[in-house]
Amino acid sequence: MERPEVFGAGPGPDQADTVAFWRRLWSEPVNHSEGPWMEVVASQSASVTPMDPVTITPEDVAEAVRRAPNWKIPGFDELHHYWLKGFVVCHAVLARQFQEALDQKSLPSLFTTGITHLVPKDQDTTDPEQIPPHHVSTHHI
Repeated sequence: MERPEVFGAGPGPDQADTVAFWRRLWSEPVNHSEGPWMEVVASQSASVTPMDPVTITPEDVAEAVRRAPNWKIPGFDELHHYWLKGFVVCHAVLARQFQEALDQKSLPSLFTTGITHLVPKDQDTTDPEQIPPHHVSTHHI
């Protein structure tokens, strides 16, 4: 009996090639603030009505945290939502920090930092323990 050919079967990509690909993609800063597309965006946004002022309250933070799933991969702060839900004293501090960022119209680099995990599609992605460590990469954007 012939064995059927399975798409994606066989050796995965070379680890050095994978690291080099993502390093080229994420390590070189790119300035996207120049070019004719900026004039198009400016003309299209000229007719946009400004947003009403927003005040972020500790209750807003508590509601957002309440709706967040408990055990998703944490962000840069490495805190799971489960702990933020119980650590209610930090909700006022977080609300103040979000409000300051909103008022200054600028986000701290902490808010734009993320973690990227490369997971090959030919692996069983339902069990992270089955994925060899060299197939997972952490990157801060």
